[in-house]
Amino acid sequence: IFKSEVKFQHVKHPKGHRSLHKLNRGQEIRPETEREEILSFCVCFSSTAWASYMTNSPTVIVMIGLPARGKTYMSKKLTRYLNWIGVPTKVFNLGVYRREAVRAYKSYDFFRHDNEEAMKIRKQCALVALQDVKEYLMEEGGQIAVFDATNTTRERRDLIQAFVKEYSFKVFFVESVCDDPDVIAANILEVKVSSPDYPEKHRERVMEDFLKRIECYKVTYQPLDPDDYDMDLSFIKVINVGQRFLVNRVQDYIQSKIVYYLMNIHVHSHSIYLSRHGESNHNVEGRIGGDAELSPRGKQFARALQEFIGEHKLSDLKVWTSQLRRTIQTAEELGVPYEQWKILNEIDAGVCEEMTYQMIQETFPEEFALRDQDKYHYRYPGGESYQDLVQRLEPVIMELERQGNVLVICHQAVMRCLLAYFLDKGAEDLPYMKCPLHTVLKLTPVAYGCKVEMFYLNVEAVNTHRDRPLPPGCKPRELQLEGEEPREKTHC
Repeated sequence: IFKSEVKFQHVKHPKGHRSLHKLNRGQEIRPETEREEILSFCVCFSSTAWASYMTNSPTVIVMIGLPARGKTYMSKKLTRYLNWIGVPTKVFNLGVYRREAVRAYKSYDFFRHDNEEAMKIRKQCALVALQDVKEYLMEEGGQIAVFDATNTTRERRDLIQAFVKEYSFKVFFVESVCDDPDVIAANILEVKVSSPDYPEKHRERVMEDFLKRIECYKVTYQPLDPDDYDMDLSFIKVINVGQRFLVNRVQDYIQSKIVYYLMNIHVHSHSIYLSRHGESNHNVEGRIGGDAELSPRGKQFARALQEFIGEHKLSDLKVWTSQLRRTIQTAEELGVPYEQWKILNEIDAGVCEEMTYQMIQETFPEEFALRDQDKYHYRYPGGESYQDLVQRLEPVIMELERQGNVLVICHQAVMRCLLAYFLDKGAEDLPYMKCPLHTVLKLTPVAYGCKVEMFYLNVEAVNTHRDRPLPPGCKPRELQLEGEEPREKTHC
């Protein structure tokens, strides 16, 4: 894998922690002078190696289905999930390309199969989009491209297969089939009324035109045929928004993860409530990790959380906690059944458990500096990284997608990871998301995203948030606005 002129040596750190150093042939190791170069190499190697582990060659996911069948909804959710688990993924929505080519949409006539001029434009848009797919996968470091379009004819799908074969990409088809008129109507009203195609947003006119557009596609629609023409393709059919599935010839690990995810997302109205445990004694002392009990203010928050649930009439609410005492004690005050999940335990700080940040900086100065340079990938000696935590929490995400209303009482790092999934935050921002104590976040999935509401329950608590370190050359300065307390702001 590696060139012969480069060798690698493990260097032992305090408490047996090991990191990888890059050496030229015959060169002595000098950690104090090569630290930044080594770290940059290791981070780059770690990220690319992880993505390669997930998928050994670039994959094009091709959506199939009539309009208003939830293809874009699935595309966006799937892309968000794959990016969250560390696989660089991007959606290429053909509607965007079509709107750039044809600035003013007039009516469903544009989608008639006998409109030759429009058919040429639509094919050209597809070719341009596929070229962008190629650039993303071959030049920009992407691993998966989601081609979000109707792709309802064999001619179009054969064109896509010729494209992926030319560049040695893998291809996986996702067909959404739905014959439930209520689901289709709800999708049109929720999503299409606000589409750029309909700037006037007149509900009745949008419904009428869009239903006629669907009829245009039905004339030439050729569903995937698992028994004959398409029997050798890799695909999943999602029937009536998850009531049934048909899976055919899954090729590799990443395709199996895609199938598993699509079989777990359910389109139903529900809300997810995220809250940290009440303030703990370790929080008050500034210590991380451990299994401390609630402080007096933490117990007060638990009672306030019970009142919050009663006021919002969340009678059908499921409650999940970790197996650590501070979340369990918070849940016990609610007076409702709760489930304990070991995988919801806080990030394992290894040898740094139950230490303050000042103690870590004094005892393990190199480790303290390394974590500041790459908080997402950094792994505590004998413990975990945020990247490890994301992988650990994947089953929780799957269950949250399947369930109704759920309250998750968890920890700061865990809440950051869960929140990053729902809000589509990347690895660089995830470890610095603010999740204050004694605050409830209500997440409600909407058409192509997530609505967030924040409820502060009016119980004081310490601030456990640690800001992102300043870039080299930046200095903090005090900035006070009228009517505000002084606050830190950075400038370069």
